[in-house]
Amino acid sequence: MTHAIRLKNRACDQLRTIALCPNYYPHCDGSCFVKFGNTHIICAATIEEKVPIFLRYSKTGWITAEYGLLPCSCQQRTDREAVKGKQTGRTLEIQRLIARSLRSVIDLSILGERQIKIDCDVIQADGGTRTASITGSFIALYLACQKLIRNRTIIENPIKENVAAVSCGMVNGSPLLDLDFSEDSIAEVDANFVMSGNNIIEIQSCGEKRPFTEKEFADMFSLARAGCTEIISKQNEILKG
Repeated sequence: MTHAIRLKNRACDQLRTIALCPNYYPHCDGSCFVKFGNTHIICAATIEEKVPIFLRYSKTGWITAEYGLLPCSCQQRTDREAVKGKQTGRTLEIQRLIARSLRSVIDLSILGERQIKIDCDVIQADGGTRTASITGSFIALYLACQKLIRNRTIIENPIKENVAAVSCGMVNGSPLLDLDFSEDSIAEVDANFVMSGNNIIEIQSCGEKRPFTEKEFADMFSLARAGCTEIISKQNEILKG
């Protein structure tokens, strides 16, 4: 693997500086302030004693997510989508990805007929907001489930394994891990990997400026697998600390 030097002398296979700050919000059931470099997001989980209509009387729960960029989170101010009256396709795609990723590692039958809502508010965006949101949301979800166990609302942890996510890309012909905005904006190939340990949950990849080879995909996947392993280790340090 080539180790090209990037901004702040970061190697091709090196994550940005990651911080996971649990219990950031006092008024929800679980929360995490997550930082991937200059991408900063607040993730919060709220337990509701109800499920969507399609799950009534099913004896199973649900996980849903909402995602949004705050107006001054980007280099140029972004109008609130509530003011526009509708969410963009990008927003809908990301919040569905977050929810799918979390549902993949939780036994919804243990959760019972209740819903956990995940809110991801991007307060500063510098690339990788969806992957950072998934990583922080897992912490928030885990803490919410622990609260249910402490309150004896459920008798066992419904979460089966961790979820972590990271971006990769081909930039100037080299595979890079965890792209910031300056890299993502010029990437020939862009990919997002959601993983649980060595298992794949979801991969989104696109030849932004050109098609990519099987070897290039394998190189990006190798970077992502190692990156997600490191992120999961950080998650476990926080949750067991």
